[in-house]
Amino acid sequence: METSLSYSTADSDDGILLVLVTANVGSLFEDPSRLLRPWLIAFLKKVSHLQMQFLALHLQEVGGKTYEKSMEYVQEFIKSLCEAPELEDFEYIRIYMDEDFKSAEHFTALGNLYFVHKNLTNVRIWNFLTHAWESAEGKSIYSGNIETISSKEKAKFPQHFFPECKWSRKGFMRTRWEVNNTVFDLVNIHLFHDASNLAACEESPSVYCKTRRRALVHTLERFHLDEKNGLAPFFVFGDFNFRCDTEGVIKELTENLTAHRVHGFQNDCTKVHYRNSLGDNILTVGKKEFNHADHQLKFKEAWLKKFDRELEPLREFLEEFPIDFPPSYPYEEDPEMPMDYMSTRCPSWCDRILMSPQARRIIDEEFSPNIYNIIGENVCMGDHKPIYLNIRLKPNQGKHSCKISQELQQFINETLKDEVLWKEQCQVDVAADHSIDYNCTNSAKTRYVHIKSIGENEELIYNSTECTSTEQGTSNAKVILNEKPNVEKTVNILKETTV
Repeated sequence: METSLSYSTADSDDGILLVLVTANVGSLFEDPSRLLRPWLIAFLKKVSHLQMQFLALHLQEVGGKTYEKSMEYVQEFIKSLCEAPELEDFEYIRIYMDEDFKSAEHFTALGNLYFVHKNLTNVRIWNFLTHAWESAEGKSIYSGNIETISSKEKAKFPQHFFPECKWSRKGFMRTRWEVNNTVFDLVNIHLFHDASNLAACEESPSVYCKTRRRALVHTLERFHLDEKNGLAPFFVFGDFNFRCDTEGVIKELTENLTAHRVHGFQNDCTKVHYRNSLGDNILTVGKKEFNHADHQLKFKEAWLKKFDRELEPLREFLEEFPIDFPPSYPYEEDPEMPMDYMSTRCPSWCDRILMSPQARRIIDEEFSPNIYNIIGENVCMGDHKPIYLNIRLKPNQGKHSCKISQELQQFINETLKDEVLWKEQCQVDVAADHSIDYNCTNSAKTRYVHIKSIGENEELIYNSTECTSTEQGTSNAKVILNEKPNVEKTVNILKETTV
């Protein structure tokens, strides 16, 4: 079955100047008084100098670790962007903020923000519930509990995918757009981090790399098997948490050095010092320590790029422009040290902008700026530097046929068949930290998740400027609508088995 993504007949020969940005903003909300304002200034300064008609900003870890205490700062952040003079000509706005931090089952802390220039008049957005196009005119801001908002698709990764057996805020959120008769998906994603440097350097690829790959491939499979919505060319950009091959990096840095292991009370290795013949510490590696004697210069050199290997098995299915910028993580969160790396992790290119081969083909290579770079290199932007891609899309591309290839299906099968991977990582993390008691031996559980459309057991209040959707037992979803949507009442029941 193939879903028809027919587009409007209004002809347009103009390309679409697109700016895609990904930013993990968690640390901004840990210290908002010092970090939020400089971040906004640097971001707006950069995008105002780029060629763009469509700005897509994907945020991860919105609100930081204490979301309930950061709500006012999140609202201020959104307000500052919407009212910024640099974006005053971007009159079509769609914002999706997953803020229901009390819902462990759904909360991802993702934020998708889209700003469309008033000169782009042929713009529509896809409804994933009705499987039809809707006008993207006006300003719509969705926050709080956004589960019933059908112009986006959002999912948290299955619980058994989560390392350490802790169901943290990791998942994806996508939207689909038709601009000047060209259809494309924009996907925000946040994958798992490395819990321990010591565990990460035990093998290559590390157990963390395998877990990230599994979640990413799971997402690709979901898109390719979505018969109701079909498959469009897609750009997926977010915090992939891709890490340099820790085992390979350590071998490169410690040639001719001697390892000295520090053991804890239970005789477990808690830290490794690599020393030269004079007894000087050159590299120290601990669970959350990665410190080189020449830390600030060493990891900005060209040698490190050859250890950026996580994407290599997926190069046939996910493309990327060449990287000519320094690792985007982990930077100091001190405004006085905007270019320095923290000595907690090996600096890596965690934040990326990838695309399907079909998306690469709708880029107008003749006129596209094709700028792939970092934002705020000389400004403290938190522990992650935002990454942006400035491109130009061809008009009148409609929907390409993106059927799943035999090669991709084989890769999916090989990647997802390992059902014990999550247990393996859990055990690795337990071994790395005996102070944590992880319950990783639960028997299989089956639970049923109800996914409801707007209109089922909830009260809706409409007017010309604002709509507030309230549902018993959940936080409010604050919505600004131009008109009452026509949504059918449907209830789907999904069976999810947790190993």
